[in-house]
Amino acid sequence: MRGGYTARVSDERRDVITLSAGQWDAFLDSLFERDERLDLRQEGESYRRDEAVDAYVLSGHAEALRSADVDGDVWGTLEDIEETADTEDEAWEKIVAFYLGRECVLVRVEDTEEPEEWVLGRELARRLGLL
Repeated sequence: MRGGYTARVSDERRDVITLSAGQWDAFLDSLFERDERLDLRQEGESYRRDEAVDAYVLSGHAEALRSADVDGDVWGTLEDIEETADTEDEAWEKIVAFYLGRECVLVRVEDTEEPEEWVLGRELARRLGLL
């Protein structure tokens, strides 16, 4: 895997990628955004400071997310997919199921105090070295 991190893809589910908190940070550090396109940094290339990617920048490219750092608006996303739920956990499960059925992957970050899960399009995940 590129970027100095190795994602663990679930044996039973090819659409769930698990990263440790350190791997998540390394993943974000391996990215840059230019002209609203995310891509992987290449060794030997220089990048402007404003091309750095943090969780907030990545959120603009995610289909859905649940994060301590960025408000992913779980309830708004649930409404967008025309579903209802009684709890945030139930809402998130429905959101994940919706997107995994539509060529997306779930990136789950372990070792965090609050849930850190991101739904990314499969093609984006592939381009960023997660698949």
